[in-house]
Amino acid sequence: MKTIQRCCIAALCLVAVPVFADISALVTDCDSCHGKNGVSTHSDIPTVAGYSAYYMEESLNIYKEKGRPCPEVAYPAGANKDKKTTMCDAVKALTGAQITEISEHYADLPFVAAKQEFDAALAKKGEALHELHCVKCHEDGGSSPDDDAGILAGQWMPFLMHQMAEYKAGKRPMDEKMKPKIDALSDEEIKALVNYYGSMQ
Repeated sequence: MKTIQRCCIAALCLVAVPVFADISALVTDCDSCHGKNGVSTHSDIPTVAGYSAYYMEESLNIYKEKGRPCPEVAYPAGANKDKKTTMCDAVKALTGAQITEISEHYADLPFVAAKQEFDAALAKKGEALHELHCVKCHEDGGSSPDDDAGILAGQWMPFLMHQMAEYKAGKRPMDEKMKPKIDALSDEEIKALVNYYGSMQ
């Protein structure tokens, strides 16, 4: 099912420099935040490998237009380790062609679920909530990139909790179909959903 959902990506880290010779330089900088081949080892930074090219490209363009929150982050590794930037500043120098190349590169890589602890009882409740509220746009337990809605299953739980909090607080725009569902969820239900997604390893 194709849909324009903006549910689960956040805080991608790309260095803001005027010119890149080729895609490898761009990818090296992305990987310094998101881990080798886009598989994050930091719980507050999402794995981006395996996202659909459509979703990646849309998300990067939203950052470029400053259409979602751009918190300050520091590179956890690489040549820019500890250097602070924001996502909006990071992508503003990228051309449309570069954004497309980055998106296609990560779409061709396999998503790797994060190994993390979760609450089994909450995860069971979260599964029921997913089937009730989320399955139409996030098929296969939120694991399908073909939804063009980001991959939820196996994503880092702290990252997901932060994104859900931004949705609830109205800080991050969302699809019209998604808003009433998010607004209706209690904090405990959100925690249950996140534990469900985190349980899929």
